[in-house]
Amino acid sequence: MSPEHLRVILVVYMSALLPLVILPWLRSRNKVPAWATSVYVGSFLLCAFGWEIWFTYGLVAGDPVDLRRTDVLTQFLPIHINWLLNSLADAGAITLVGLWLMWLTAGKNAQVFQSWHWGAFAVFMLWCLGQNILVEMFLYHDQLAAGKPLSWAPLAPGGPWLNPTLFQFSDRTITFQGQVPWLLAPWLIYAGVIALARKDNSAHDGS
Repeated sequence: MSPEHLRVILVVYMSALLPLVILPWLRSRNKVPAWATSVYVGSFLLCAFGWEIWFTYGLVAGDPVDLRRTDVLTQFLPIHINWLLNSLADAGAITLVGLWLMWLTAGKNAQVFQSWHWGAFAVFMLWCLGQNILVEMFLYHDQLAAGKPLSWAPLAPGGPWLNPTLFQFSDRTITFQGQVPWLLAPWLIYAGVIALARKDNSAHDGS
């Protein structure tokens, strides 16, 4: 196993599993609102059924992940839990951290979760796209490279048929199909956050 393979394995497991420990701990100390758990679960389902399951198994005109990466990674990140780990990381390390960044850059103003704020949403979108570019460039570059077709998915509707290379850095390629899920998902996640936060706020006002 190369150092790069070890880095990928550690990052995937840590980003997937740490939020499962940190979120309940924060909730027990009332450091995050009650709706955060619902957002975490909802984001997990959105990412899993929106693209992660499709990309993992290559369900529609794509290659399964074990054909797009080395055998070492498949050994430590088995195909049947690959989508699960990625979806957990999407929900925790990406979605929840992105919402925390929104709140932080808005001066810790919780009103950004009660109604649509374009500035806060821009922060969330930049975080989602920025981390995804870094993932495609430095973490999953071997399995998301040009010439390794990704399945069509509900949140990647162009499929492998509409997948231009957006730009290239050294020998790493950034493709449209790899980025489009995180171009679409933030809109749905933020709308869901507002709905859940308003519902939670109404429940408290009525109690």
